[in-house]
Amino acid sequence: MSVAELSKHALDTSAIVAVVGTGAMGAGIAQVAAAAGHTVKLLDTRPEAAAKAAAGIRAQFGKLVEKGRMAADAAEAAGARLCPVERLADLADAALVVEAIVERLDAKQTLYRDLEAIVGADCIFGTNTSSISVTAIGAALARPERLAGLHFFNPAPLMALVEIVSGLATHKAVADTLFATAAAWGKTPVHTRSTPGFIVNRVARPYYGEAMRIATEGGADVATLDAVMREAGGFKMGPFELTDMIGHDVNFAVSCSVWNAYYNDPRFQPSLIQQELVDAGFFGRKSGRGFYDYREGAERPAPKTCVAQPAPAGIVLHGRSAAAEAIADRLYERGVAYTWGEADDGRIAEVGDAVLFVTDGRTATQRAAETGIANTVLVDLALDYAKATRLAVSVAHSCWAPAAAAATGLLQAAGFAVSRFGDVPGLAVMRTVAMLANEAADAVNQGVCDAKGADSAMRLGVNYPKGPLAWADAVGLATICQVLRNLGQFYGDPRYRVSPLIQQSVFAGKGIHD
Repeated sequence: MSVAELSKHALDTSAIVAVVGTGAMGAGIAQVAAAAGHTVKLLDTRPEAAAKAAAGIRAQFGKLVEKGRMAADAAEAAGARLCPVERLADLADAALVVEAIVERLDAKQTLYRDLEAIVGADCIFGTNTSSISVTAIGAALARPERLAGLHFFNPAPLMALVEIVSGLATHKAVADTLFATAAAWGKTPVHTRSTPGFIVNRVARPYYGEAMRIATEGGADVATLDAVMREAGGFKMGPFELTDMIGHDVNFAVSCSVWNAYYNDPRFQPSLIQQELVDAGFFGRKSGRGFYDYREGAERPAPKTCVAQPAPAGIVLHGRSAAAEAIADRLYERGVAYTWGEADDGRIAEVGDAVLFVTDGRTATQRAAETGIANTVLVDLALDYAKATRLAVSVAHSCWAPAAAAATGLLQAAGFAVSRFGDVPGLAVMRTVAMLANEAADAVNQGVCDAKGADSAMRLGVNYPKGPLAWADAVGLATICQVLRNLGQFYGDPRYRVSPLIQQSVFAGKGIHD
């Protein structure tokens, strides 16, 4: 049978899966395949590495039994299906060969070229590469149609997402079979084309890039930015603590790889402050220092939080936006009086001389100058204003100190910790979500994936609280479009150019998912 004759069904559990490279990723993939019922052959060029990996996987099965997550007989059977081997020739009967070796094009090409002379005609090659072109790997093969990306995320047994990556020559039947197989293994697969970064490593770049740009401009310190992204944005980790955990050598290398692959597109431009960390050997947790200091005795800096202000009198709320409605509910729950006004200029509240707006990508100073409202205070986006515990604000240069204090007091009275940023455009959550949505929309527009796949990939691959396109639909695509345009106008930077898909959706008056 040739690869063209493969069905869309998952590989039968009688099919042998081979995993070449038994480091953390390879061992994790082997664990998933063995638990799903496959005999798994493990091969590594390092002496005894495959045997050690098999022993480690069996130990993991044992821990799952202890925690009640796996039956003892199932664990024993899965462990027995792990078969360390020593030669490529031992993989002749494999139906699927997954490589998780060093991230070097020549190494991957050599491995699969050698395997072509050993395995059967219907054997599928699944590379776990996270950054190398599947098309380029396949270019060295006599039959590149049998190769596709099978990109798991670390740790493979726990992370649900698998990107099924089609190179230019990949046969559709191969991608469909891998998709069905990953689903049968309990994963959530998404289809994507072989473009730089695939889905996750491409769309995620703004999460790091925008925060680093804000920090570079002195808009806020890293601890405060991390706190705002967690407590207002709903992200599991802030961008600086996340890159410290990933390792700056790894994260910066991916950023450079994507930037170079897109011919230095400004949207993917790496950060100089991260380059400095790499140059210093401050790779994050693994080296003891990164954006934070992890050495013994080092104290974790606290986020900057405005000092408590008295609850102000005379609060007037305006409009029926998510922010205004949530503030009203929170004030009511805390017994703080307010009234409703009828202003229709986008303001969400006023108190004393201060007028509060949700950021639209302009600075507070620019907005004050253009509207004539000197005491302008801007509030950042929140995933859910009803549940957020912290909000970022910025204040126009023309704003009087008592007005800024009154605005702070209003938000504190509603139960928010308030972090005052420098007057950077778009603040933190809003500009980051806008850029994430923009990149996801461009990926969809370019046929890299569909909208559902983009959102699933970002939720499951990097634990975002909401898919960026669904989030953009919830905020309003017109708002996202305006934020991006305002950022682009302020910086004069094509980094913020608006995706054609977002523009067309706004013209059509519909959401991305409509």
